[in-house]
Amino acid sequence: MAQEFRLKDLTSLSLSPGSKQEVEVEGVEGGKVLLVNTGGKIQAIGARCTHYGAPLAKGVISSDGRVKCAWHGACFNISTGDVEEAPALDALPVFKVVERDGAVYVTGDESTIKSSRRKPNLSCSGASPGDEKVVIVGGGSGALGAIEGLREKGFNGGIAVISNEGYYPIDRPKLSKALMTDLSKLQWRDKGWFDGINVEWVDGEATGVNFGDRKVTTKAGQNISYTKLILATGGTARTLPVNGFRLLGNIFTLRNVHDVKAIVDAIGEKGKKIVIVGASFIGMEVANATCKDNTVTIADMTKVPLERVLGEKVGAGIQKAVEAKGVKFHMGGGIERAEPSTSDPSKVGAVVLSDGTRLEADLVILGVGVMPATEYLRDNSVLRLEKDGSILTDKNFQVSGLKDVYAIGDIATHPYAGPGGDGKQVRIEHWIVAQNSGRHVANHIVNPSQPRPLDIPIFWSALGAQMRYCGNTGNGWDDVVIDGDPAEAKFVAYYTKGETVVAVATMGRDPLMSQSAELMRLDKMPSKKHIQDGVDVMSIAA
Repeated sequence: MAQEFRLKDLTSLSLSPGSKQEVEVEGVEGGKVLLVNTGGKIQAIGARCTHYGAPLAKGVISSDGRVKCAWHGACFNISTGDVEEAPALDALPVFKVVERDGAVYVTGDESTIKSSRRKPNLSCSGASPGDEKVVIVGGGSGALGAIEGLREKGFNGGIAVISNEGYYPIDRPKLSKALMTDLSKLQWRDKGWFDGINVEWVDGEATGVNFGDRKVTTKAGQNISYTKLILATGGTARTLPVNGFRLLGNIFTLRNVHDVKAIVDAIGEKGKKIVIVGASFIGMEVANATCKDNTVTIADMTKVPLERVLGEKVGAGIQKAVEAKGVKFHMGGGIERAEPSTSDPSKVGAVVLSDGTRLEADLVILGVGVMPATEYLRDNSVLRLEKDGSILTDKNFQVSGLKDVYAIGDIATHPYAGPGGDGKQVRIEHWIVAQNSGRHVANHIVNPSQPRPLDIPIFWSALGAQMRYCGNTGNGWDDVVIDGDPAEAKFVAYYTKGETVVAVATMGRDPLMSQSAELMRLDKMPSKKHIQDGVDVMSIAA
């Protein structure tokens, strides 16, 4: 039940416009609220991000009434508390705040103040004959974003999800960052939650789509009708077409919970020799997660880890930081073959590089990228896939040439309107991008005339320290301006195309990534020359 609570050690509401202050709530153990002045109006909202609990006092306030988390870029509307950008799912509570007799008070429920979250307002009276039915193929981050977006915006039609993963949407980044397998900790929502908002969950595999009849077929022989279709099947982990890699056991890809369970079982207690093929984000994160108790070696053809995304200077620095944790690297050479173990010829025993180097292995983990999971559409006569297997869409993620069909996440090639994008087609394999695109599609289904707002792609990676990244270099970059030392895990790198900053990577410099993302969104990001001249990005009002 709502009641009034006094704010500790606060006698007046005197915040300057655009500023924020975290304040303890008297009588609520551990309870805090965040006071924010936007447009001259002071409001009280939940103090912690509903994603991983980061203090929003360390986040970024924008001029259009948003607060953005410093850790992973989750964004909330300050007036309503509603989620505006992933990866948060629950909204923030908003509290009435008053100043009276030399003290400041907020009104709210004690449990809500302590939790700093509220469930989203989901409207659903249930589908009836003749209502619309949205079918979502795929059960990942994009699907969850679409489901929440539809119900938040009052969509009362049917929603059906077809997923072959065997569980509800999970916090997928934890798979490679922590080798987590406990579904109770991984799943964002449980069965009761989906049942409560009338979402039909179909455990099965889609085998085709009849776009003319508006039906999705499944491996079990079902034909599921739709009025709107969202294709969200994500990516399939690549394997290596090299001798031995498709024949020997204990060689793993890492994409889902089943993969991670197999890897964890193969590692056992500790002391294993692990060879990771691919110095990708997945490969580097797995190395970071396993190197404490095992001997870990990474092999890759590039000069330095993450060279394609971060460039040689930053990649070399991160390599040094990871090497300091005991991980060994063999860079710049190819993979010749996998050899069987002498003790068990059915399993891998070594990986041989193109220069003849032999890396002993109890298990091998592949981190060589993903490809769009669109196999079920390859023989479709209506939909033409792109050369990489992705699906071409417009800015609203509507599939080109098809009515009422959308594609989101890893399978979508779409125009990018962020800095340096110029509307050119890109495909972005970020978990947050998938969830945000699901929300955009939901909004377009409910309000097709409302323009899509610009959001800047964000991802993060556990590389010994947390690396944060915003923007996109898919359409190229020609220089990088680095402040700090990547090897010391404290730096910011500005990736530029001409004078335009198209992406920013940071370690140990929060909330600089979130600040940069907001400046990019609002077209306020300083130029390359301004960065080189030493402009303080944090001093620019977002």
